[in-house]
Amino acid sequence: MLLLVMRTTVRLDEHLLSQAKQLAAKSGQTLTAVIEEALRVKLAASRKRAAAAKVTLPTYGADGVLPGVDLDDSALLSELMDRRDDSA
Repeated sequence: MLLLVMRTTVRLDEHLLSQAKQLAAKSGQTLTAVIEEALRVKLAASRKRAAAAKVTLPTYGADGVLPGVDLDDSALLSELMDRRDDSA
């Protein structure tokens, strides 16, 4: 597998950079490796939170949404609920 390596410039807080350099020296890694690992961890956590945010709501009754109901159309939903309230 061929990896494409990009060179870039980032601005880091002086204290944060100092801590990253200390960690790199202590762990025998390059500064680049420490920054890459931290970025991978942060991105993975972000993806995990996004996946955990998906919720499946239970439906009750027959087969879920009634024919003609579009859950993404709030105006139509409001109209359908108003009609239902008027007929009750």
